Amino acid sequence: MDLKEIQNLIKFVANSGVAEVKLEMDDVKITIRTTLEGNVTETTYVQQLPAQAALQQAVPQQTVPVVTTTETPAAVEDSKFITIKSPIIGTFYRKPSPDKPAFAEVGTTIAKGDVLCVIEAMKLFNEIESEVSGKIVKILVDDMSPVEFDQPLFLVDPS
Repeated sequence: MDLKEIQNLIKFVANSGVAEVKLEMDDVKITIRTTLEGNVTETTYVQQLPAQAALQQAVPQQTVPVVTTTETPAAVEDSKFITIKSPIIGTFYRKPSPDKPAFAEVGTTIAKGDVLCVIEAMKLFNEIESEVSGKIVKILVDDMSPVEFDQPLFLVDPS
């Protein structure tokens, strides 16, 4: 894997909204972590050495931070909203079952304790309740898609 492919992978991960990606191949191990709030992407690139050479020297590890300084108007606009994040890893569902209506839609006014979605983890369906009152401005995750711990799910306008 050359430097250009790694740079393309970093850009892809940063734009995808995924919190962390690990990639291991024959001679390369790459971990890319993104911090969504600060728009900072940290890449760890480790070159694995052959077994005989690994005994003679340690594996070098380099950390390359990539900082995006341009703020889009949408990011400035979103700063007044409260982000509701996933408390667990699992599969995000907007409905309690396929034949029922969604828990919340864009424009829905919610109160503290209202169920916003369900996250399935290990065949257990966990209801995610709102910790704030307000109006849902944006749903950041598609129905039936996997979510990571601390991944943003909803934007709520508290006013």
